[in-house]
Amino acid sequence: MRKVPGHGRTLSYYDFGHTTVYASRFDQRFAYCAYVPQDYDEDGDRTYPLAVIVHGTERGMQRYRDAFADFAEAHGVIVLCPLFPTGICFPGDLSSYKALRYGDLHYDAVLLDMVEEMRERYRIAGDRVMMYGFSGGGHFTHRFLYLHPERLLAASIGAPGVVTLLDFEHDWWVGLRNFEALFGKPVDVEAMRKVAVQAVIGAADTETWEITITPDDAWWMPGADLAGANRNDRIRALKQSLEAQGIPVRLDVEPGVAHDDRTLLKHVKAFFAETLAASRPA
Repeated sequence: MRKVPGHGRTLSYYDFGHTTVYASRFDQRFAYCAYVPQDYDEDGDRTYPLAVIVHGTERGMQRYRDAFADFAEAHGVIVLCPLFPTGICFPGDLSSYKALRYGDLHYDAVLLDMVEEMRERYRIAGDRVMMYGFSGGGHFTHRFLYLHPERLLAASIGAPGVVTLLDFEHDWWVGLRNFEALFGKPVDVEAMRKVAVQAVIGAADTETWEITITPDDAWWMPGADLAGANRNDRIRALKQSLEAQGIPVRLDVEPGVAHDDRTLLKHVKAFFAETLAASRPA
C-alpha cells in the first residue's frame, strides 16, 4: 500500500493503470472505474486533466475506460467512467439517469462527488473536466452542460436519442423554460459559451425504433417531436439551438456508420486533444 503526499487515502496496485471498480462513497448503489497513466508518480507534482466518459443504455463502463486508455497515456489524462445501473428508481428503469434527476435522486450530484473522490485521490488539474457520452450518455452530457457548465472544459455529445433544446419557449425536457424551477438555478448561457462543445454521430444513424415518442410513452409531452425524427435530425437541431445562443458546436459525422461509436471515438479524442492544447498556457 502506498500513500499519496498531500492526499488522505492510501493507494494500492489496483489504483493505477486500469483500476479496480469503486463503490461511490456518496451513494453505494453507484460505482466507477478509472484509468490512471503509467507515468503517474506519487511523489511528483504533475497534475492530470480529468476526462469523464458516461456510458449509454448498455452500461459499458469498463469498455469505455479501456477504449480511452491510449488517449490517457498519450495526453497525460486520467479517465473516470461512472456506472449508473439499471433498475435504480423502479423495476426495469433504463433511462432515469439520462434526465439527470428522478425524484430525490440527483445523478449529477452522484457524478460530481465521484469527481471529488478522484480529486482527493489523485492530482487532478483544474476545476473543470472534459465529458463524453454516447447515446444515453449523450443525453446526460448535454443536459449536464445546461446544469453545470462551470464544471466543464469540454462536452462531447454523441448521438443522443432524445434532446433537450436550448429553447425557452418549451418546458423541460423539450426545452428549458421551467429549468430554474426544477433545478434551483438558472441556465447560465454565458458560462456555456466558455465550454468547448462537440456533436458527433454516424451518418447512417437514422433508425427510429428506439427513440420515437408516442402519447403512451413516459417521455411524452407537447413538443416531443420538435427536434425531428431520428438522431441525425435531433443532434443537428440541438447544435442549431446552441449556436443560436452564441455557443459554437463542432459537428463530426462519420460516413457509413450507424448507432455505434467505436469508429467515432477518434473524433472525440481529437476534439479533447485540441481542447487541452487550447487550454494550456502559451
